[in-house]
Amino acid sequence: MSISPAALEAAHLIDRLERLTRAGDAPGGINPAQWEALRYLARANRFSRTPAALADYLASTRGTVSRTLASLESKGYVARMPNPRDGRSVDFALTAQAQKALRRDPLKAMAEDIDRALRQDAADLVDRLKRTLGTAIARNQGRAFGACASCRHFCPQAHAAAAAPHHCRLLDVPLSDKDSLAICVEQEPAAMPPSRAAGRAAMP
Repeated sequence: MSISPAALEAAHLIDRLERLTRAGDAPGGINPAQWEALRYLARANRFSRTPAALADYLASTRGTVSRTLASLESKGYVARMPNPRDGRSVDFALTAQAQKALRRDPLKAMAEDIDRALRQDAADLVDRLKRTLGTAIARNQGRAFGACASCRHFCPQAHAAAAAPHHCRLLDVPLSDKDSLAICVEQEPAAMPPSRAAGRAAMP
């Protein structure tokens, strides 16, 4: 398959933007890999804060991710706790120190640049990048990690009068409004063809 000059130029621009963002990753002694872990934990739902899920999201090895989390734990940015669904695993939660650090996340500088450059066209960029990301995930046979509300297992307003009004059919648990906006390791896009969805459900 031939690559168009415009597509190749776009790839170079995205790569350079990433490098410019990483150049500002030093605040608080947090390195780029540690920032990625903190950003993920800040966006992930309560079912997806395990080392294995983080490794899947970053397309990294579990050993590398474990070392990153151990370093963040030693610096006071994350705390580990038993996983209530699997006694062999642990969950990680952000500490107050991490929440404070994320308020000065260098990634926000890129978001400001996008706002200044695109204004109302930023939403169109998001849509195009999501489609590009979906193609890359499919090529690498990865997980989608979309928001709960966009998942085929999501049942909105299943418990309308409850504090957690929504429901996940896959895990059979109620979901709050906050849960519905978080990203999930088990997410399967609602529009995914049945044959592909079955294959994703079978993945470890």
